[in-house]
Amino acid sequence: MYSFHLSQFTLITICISIFLLSPLSLASPKPHPFKKVYVFGDSYTDTGSGNSSTGPSIFRHVSSLPYGETFFRRPTNRYSDGRVFIDFVAESLNLPYFPPYLNKSSDTTHGVNFAVSGCTAIPYPFFVKNNLTSNIIPQSLPTQLTWFKDFIKGSGCNDAVSTPAECKAVFDGALVWVGEISANDYNYVYGSHVTSKTVQKLAIKYQTRFMKEILKMGAKYVVVQGLPATGCFPLSLVALAPPTDRDEMGCVATKNKESYDHNVVLQAKLRSLRKEFPATVIVYGDDWHAYREVYGNPAKYGFTERFKACCGVKDGAYDFNPMCTCGAPGTSSCKNPARYMNWDGLHVTEGLNRATSRLFLGGAFAQPPFPYLLKKAAQS
Repeated sequence: MYSFHLSQFTLITICISIFLLSPLSLASPKPHPFKKVYVFGDSYTDTGSGNSSTGPSIFRHVSSLPYGETFFRRPTNRYSDGRVFIDFVAESLNLPYFPPYLNKSSDTTHGVNFAVSGCTAIPYPFFVKNNLTSNIIPQSLPTQLTWFKDFIKGSGCNDAVSTPAECKAVFDGALVWVGEISANDYNYVYGSHVTSKTVQKLAIKYQTRFMKEILKMGAKYVVVQGLPATGCFPLSLVALAPPTDRDEMGCVATKNKESYDHNVVLQAKLRSLRKEFPATVIVYGDDWHAYREVYGNPAKYGFTERFKACCGVKDGAYDFNPMCTCGAPGTSSCKNPARYMNWDGLHVTEGLNRATSRLFLGGAFAQPPFPYLLKKAAQS
């Protein structure tokens, strides 16, 4: 009996030794080149700076359930039922979720998120001048740049020419992520005398100015997301266009064209910036085509409902009423948000954020592909 037990023990020991020495066991998780990320944008990227008391009044219940119910099981001031696009980026980089800048008690070791819901690319005074301040928050992309400069104030970084060592420390191992911005600018002027072309010109101007400042400070790896297909959201379908204004997929044609045209000009600016800053990798995130891919093939990505809001009033063609949005008395959320693309009428579900982020991170909807950026960062 003793002999049998000894033989058994010896066999187990040999097997464990072989396993521990095998190449598979010696392999460690693939390292990622970024140790921190600086994030900018609006409610599609905001991880908590906006809340019910400070965000856009049309969506005034983001600090309460059912917001956050799918993943966090509690409201986190994210405009979704769960994770937003940038959360999936953080997971792909093996980094913690990036905390909101306005939460001053957060650990910012691995990055910080300056995005705020309702934010515009164009500064607030423009809307004041044109009597368009109703339901508009005062923060803009220039505000986020000011916040970023305040955040790094103690570093001594002014620009990469006058303070190279200090700025290198700020951007060493850092990815700059500029989430979608400008959709609010277009929505805020709807029905006014301000034209879409005026918004495009000014929004692109401030987006470009923002990126130039970041690049002059020494950013080496930058991702810039374009606008999504905004004509596919219930807000557009209900409030921003007549029923006859539809494209082949059933989305609002003029809104989708508005976003598409904005992206065309934005990409031209990015091409110019790549020439001006040749040492920097600048990736364009093609949200517009990623959304169109999923909206055009819903079953492929696990969706059964393209246009209805998961959370809202359960009546009408889209379960959305801008006067009574998600979380308000009389509203409810669908039983299975994962089958819906839209969450509250303007913001999308965790499911759609997951689907579009995978398309981007996999390289299919980014120029140059995101894996290329990772490779270049790892080589440096």
